[in-house]
Amino acid sequence: MDLELFIEMLGIPSTSGEERRFADFLKERLAAPEIIEKEVGDGTLNLLLDWSGTGHPSFVFCTHLDTVPPYIPPSVELVKEGDRLPDGAIARTDDTMIKGRGSCDAKGQLFTMYNACLRLQQEGFKDFGLLLLSGEETGSQGAKAYNRDCPGGDFVLVGEPTDNCLATAAKGTKSFEVTITGKACHSGYPENGVSAVERFVDTMGNLRGTRFRKDPILGPITWNVGDLISGNPQNILSPEVRFRIYFRTTFLTDPSIQEVLLSVCPPGTTVQAFGGDTPQEYFHDVKGVKSKPVSFGSDAPRLEKFTRKAICGPGSILTAHTDKEYILVSDMKKAVEQDILIYKTVNKIQ
Repeated sequence: MDLELFIEMLGIPSTSGEERRFADFLKERLAAPEIIEKEVGDGTLNLLLDWSGTGHPSFVFCTHLDTVPPYIPPSVELVKEGDRLPDGAIARTDDTMIKGRGSCDAKGQLFTMYNACLRLQQEGFKDFGLLLLSGEETGSQGAKAYNRDCPGGDFVLVGEPTDNCLATAAKGTKSFEVTITGKACHSGYPENGVSAVERFVDTMGNLRGTRFRKDPILGPITWNVGDLISGNPQNILSPEVRFRIYFRTTFLTDPSIQEVLLSVCPPGTTVQAFGGDTPQEYFHDVKGVKSKPVSFGSDAPRLEKFTRKAICGPGSILTAHTDKEYILVSDMKKAVEQDILIYKTVNKIQ
């Protein structure tokens, strides 16, 4: 494995919307029989490294080019067996740890999948490709464009940090913008108004008190509030609170989540849906590869033209999107072997 190439990859900032420079770098530095580029339509680029000679391989390794902000430059550290790693895990052996933005989400996925492709090429296989998509972190724009423009295939293996486990299933996502109204008045005389902030607090209490059924596969539903805005001065009751709420849904909760949200909001609340993905089950029947459900989203639901899908890759989702993001070289090497095993299992190669 050319770790210097991996460090170079990590040295190029590719925050969502700015990943085209990284794509241009990969076009120059990665080796494949053919590299096909497709405009997404927002100034970014998708790349397909194709070993099939057809432009549409039946088996596709896939991950994304973009990363979340802020950019964190790469660093390399040697670790000893028993050392505590950034996420609190213990090193199982002497190893090399590579830190920085994208180290596991998802340039580490790209690097290991590329190395798996080179190994398959050395072994004489041809009907595969490596698909690199833009905009995964901001709505899967690249995956939507690929689904729009390209024929798909039989099998796609999506690289995400799953601790080298195949995902059995993944939660869905549902996003809403909620506007709760009140009536402004002088805060010394609150009886003359209605505080939208207090109504927001009541809504959150109602939602926290809602008893959702626990899914036997994906466990409990979770949710998070962001972009919370109430522009009133401190001496005026708030006339309006606006926020986004993002649910990680399960098979049991996904169909009814908008109805539940409306039921916990006060009268006059406006709820605007912004879509999302439904929970999905994935291929995971590979002897010797562990499996587990995951609670994060990926490009997989948007790659609708593939018959079968799987999610697997090195690194921990618990450090992705944080300043502790890292990956171990041993886990990347293991991922290469597993990617090859998954390819051979899917294609029934002994």
